[in-house]
Amino acid sequence: MLDYVLLALVLLLVLYGVMVYNGLVRYRNWTQESWAQIDVQLKRRYDLIPNLVETVKGYMKYEQETLAKIIEMRSKLVQGSPEERMEANQQLGGVLRHLFALAEAYPDLKANTVFLRLQEELTTTENKIAYARQLYNKTVAEYNIRRESFPANIFASLFGFQRIEPLAIPEGEREAPQVKLT
Repeated sequence: MLDYVLLALVLLLVLYGVMVYNGLVRYRNWTQESWAQIDVQLKRRYDLIPNLVETVKGYMKYEQETLAKIIEMRSKLVQGSPEERMEANQQLGGVLRHLFALAEAYPDLKANTVFLRLQEELTTTENKIAYARQLYNKTVAEYNIRRESFPANIFASLFGFQRIEPLAIPEGEREAPQVKLT
C-alpha cells in the first residue's frame, strides 16, 4: 500500500513538473512572439524611410544633414539587440520629428500628398511600435512572475529559464511634457 502512495506522489510530482515546464515554455514563446510584433513594425518603418527621404530630397536642398541622419538611423533599426534597436527607433523618432518640423518651412512639401501620406504612415507605425512595446513588457512581466514564483522557480532554475528584461522607457518619455503659460 505504501508503495502505491509513493508511486502516486512521484507521478503527481512529475506531472506537476511537466505542467510547470510547459507553462514556462509557453510564456517564453509568447515573449518571443511579442518581440516579433515589435520587429515587424520596425521593419515597416525601415521600409518607409527611403520613400520619405526621396520625397523630401527635392524640396529640402539645405537639409542634407538631417536626411543623412535619417538614413544612418534607418540602418540601425534592423541590427543589434532588441534594446539597441529600440534605442535606434527612439533616436530615429527624434530626427523624424525634427524633419517634420522643418517641413513647416517648405509649403510645397507640406502640400505634397505623398509626403503627407508617408508622414501619416510613419505616425501610425510609431503608435503600433508603442503598443507592441507595451505588449512585450506585459508578456515579459508575466513570464518573469511565473518564472520567479515558488515552486516554479525551482523548475525554472533546473531547466535554465533565464530572466528576461523588459524594454526600458525611452529617455524622452520618462517625464511628462511641461506646459507653461506666459
